[in-house]
Amino acid sequence: MKKTILSLLLLLCFSNVFSQETKTAFDEKLAKSLGADQYGMKQYVFCILKTGSNTTATKETRKKLFEGHMANINKLAAEGKLIVAGPFMENDKNYRGIFIFNVKTVEEAQNLVATDPAVEAKIFDVELIPWYSSAALQEISKLHDRIAKSKF
Repeated sequence: MKKTILSLLLLLCFSNVFSQETKTAFDEKLAKSLGADQYGMKQYVFCILKTGSNTTATKETRKKLFEGHMANINKLAAEGKLIVAGPFMENDKNYRGIFIFNVKTVEEAQNLVATDPAVEAKIFDVELIPWYSSAALQEISKLHDRIAKSKF
């Protein structure tokens, strides 16, 4: 199932990035600035957030933890360390959301998720997987800023 989810996400990323057929020249400067290899790809770390073991937190505590969770997401995104984040819709796998970290190693990603108050409090458990995808994913936030009327 995990391979199916990852394959689907990879397909979605590629279809979104390359959905419009345009013939543009190779931009060596851009490729280099994004850390792209010869295929325009690079390594990231994919994170699945799952329901954690902390089921006793009060509603008030959970609210504060989620505020910290969102603040941490915004901080990591501003630093360029987190390039995609979002919740899953209700599902039977206890999957809550994803992060795609702009780092090369699982160890680097572990250090980043350790800064999330909801992960630290065990509201979320995490699964980290090395992932290879388009270096252009780093440009998603610039596009998103152009289409979002408000921020979280």
